[in-house]
Amino acid sequence: MSNVIVIGGGPAGSTVAALVAEAGHNVQLFERENFPRFSIGESLMPDTYWTFKRLGVLDKLKASAFPRKHSVQFFGKSGRGSAPFYFSDNNPHESSVTWQVQRGEFDLMLLDNARDKGAEIHQGARVLEVLFDGERASGVRAKLADGQGQTFTAPIIVDATGQSALIGRKLKITEPEAQLKKASIYTHYRGGRRDNGNDEGATLILHTDNGDSWFWYIPLPDDIVSVGVVGAIDYLVQGRKEDTQTIFEQELARCAPMQERLQDAEQLMPVKTTKDFSYRASRMTGEGWVLVGDAFCFLDPMYSSGVYLALKSGEMAADAIIDAITKEDFSAKQLGGFGTEFLRGTEAVRKMVYAFYSKDFNFSKFLKRYPDCKQGVIDVLSGNLFSEHVEPIFGPMGEMCELPNDITLTG
Repeated sequence: MSNVIVIGGGPAGSTVAALVAEAGHNVQLFERENFPRFSIGESLMPDTYWTFKRLGVLDKLKASAFPRKHSVQFFGKSGRGSAPFYFSDNNPHESSVTWQVQRGEFDLMLLDNARDKGAEIHQGARVLEVLFDGERASGVRAKLADGQGQTFTAPIIVDATGQSALIGRKLKITEPEAQLKKASIYTHYRGGRRDNGNDEGATLILHTDNGDSWFWYIPLPDDIVSVGVVGAIDYLVQGRKEDTQTIFEQELARCAPMQERLQDAEQLMPVKTTKDFSYRASRMTGEGWVLVGDAFCFLDPMYSSGVYLALKSGEMAADAIIDAITKEDFSAKQLGGFGTEFLRGTEAVRKMVYAFYSKDFNFSKFLKRYPDCKQGVIDVLSGNLFSEHVEPIFGPMGEMCELPNDITLTG
């Protein structure tokens, strides 16, 4: 019997598996696909550096072809760009420069790292069901790559299944974020125009001229760029009769700076669509189970927080799990000891997302009125979500736009 079963081999699952296996415990990880595989979410926050350091993958990232991300730049409805926001201006440490990653190669790197640290990896293995003994998770029923069905047991089950949210949906604890009903349409191009020097790998956020949607522009290796548009579902998808490629092109026509960058570029794949992607579970842990990464919550692609929160939740869950195995205590309280702190970080991103989508809010005006809040805003954009500067910004911010009430975990 394993000590831990991890379902899902993305950044959250591979982080848990690597750290728990490195501590000397038996870990089995089940991933339904065979890596490498396509995934969206290519832009990293600088503070991912510290989890990468602990995982021992910094040298591999530094040797990779992934573009270095020094900054983020925002373009308003008028098409004018702000001055680039350079993370190193706030912190000269090398952690202020991060990467724009091709998720297929990046996720495989992390999965291989988990294997190298001792985790047993099952690829092409679909977990059909998480098994419970009363309220306690006790194992999984899986269909392996050879088609064989088999049951595996462990005192701890980690759900890292992303938006499939296997345990959350089974227990009916996953709920959409009612005020963030968004959709995205995205694809890859080759040959898009990039800026020079340190700006070459910058993430660009570009509003359309009507302010009803915005684009991301993320440079990747091999002259590839990830481009996606995000807007309210009822505007971007449900309110249109056209097919998604046509909708994408119509929104592109509303964003002059993006048109300029893509005028000589070639679209590499059909557009893909994700709808209603903002949600969270009301619980993060239970008896013998833990949710990490997108299996717990996903907020919005705006601040590129997805991979950071996946890595951080995986790291924090791994520490709780290692402690639980030592104590032989697999209770929800023990496994969820990190939940309150982690929720503080997700709530910071959530409130910043609400501010971004508020028609009446402008970050430049906010920081001009409340200059003492600058460090807190910088910390959120960098991924330093747990710093002492973050929470104090939301009182003043709430005076300029409507922010959501804090959410607490029910268990």
